[in-house]
Amino acid sequence: MSGKILTLQMIYKEGAETLEHAGIPDAKLDAWYLLEYVTGISRASYFGDPKREVPKEQAESYREVILRRAGHIPLQHITGEQEFMGYTFLVNPDVLIPRQDTETLTEEALKFTKPGMKVLDMCTGSGCILISLLKSCPGLKGTGCDISEKALKMARENGRRLQVEASWIQSDLFEQISERFDLIVSNPPYIRTGVIEELQEEVRLHDPWIALDGKKDGLYFYRRIIAESTGYIRDNGAMMFEIGHDQAEDVVRLMEEAGYTQIRVKKDLAGLDRVVTGRYNKR
Repeated sequence: MSGKILTLQMIYKEGAETLEHAGIPDAKLDAWYLLEYVTGISRASYFGDPKREVPKEQAESYREVILRRAGHIPLQHITGEQEFMGYTFLVNPDVLIPRQDTETLTEEALKFTKPGMKVLDMCTGSGCILISLLKSCPGLKGTGCDISEKALKMARENGRRLQVEASWIQSDLFEQISERFDLIVSNPPYIRTGVIEELQEEVRLHDPWIALDGKKDGLYFYRRIIAESTGYIRDNGAMMFEIGHDQAEDVVRLMEEAGYTQIRVKKDLAGLDRVVTGRYNKR
């Protein structure tokens, strides 16, 4: 970025063009988010005075983050945060970036939860599902588990910042779990191993592989969680999963075989199968 006088309008325009040339989806939007991140300016302030001069140091900082985004570094790894269910969560390369699709799972879980219930978030990652449930349903008791201690470190920090109390347990699925729960929710790894290399660069190179890889057919973790869950769910408790758009039939079958009933499939805002829910009654 050159010139003696640099304005907000100038650096934003150049930033958006740089991202467009790099093939970044939603280039103009990302360029705006990064402008807001670097300068702290609001959209109203920008439009009120788009020709406001920008200090050289700020302009250089903006150029640096634009170049990082042009290199397909996820926006959230640059800003260090992502909005989910109306809350701001810290993220880094150790956790899956929260997606809007997962809000569908959280919203379905909120229809079931009541104060005093105990919920387990299996494969918790950043903790976004569990923390959102605890924020939205005071009196709910929550446990989040993950095999990754690095992910749990981020979940604990998010819980601290958003002022919720939860138990965070490092565990290979149910290995270190000893209680029974009224609700088990999970957004497990469900991408087929062979498909991961076909995903966009931001995902396959920057999201943790362990949070993506559902093994050969994408169903590995559903099989394990469903089969093992019956020893950890209370009578008439609920199990809820996020799924890939083509996995509903298989996950429904696995739940039926394990004794779950009242199984339903919920679509996301795009009209794709996204959540499977069921109730467990051992009688």
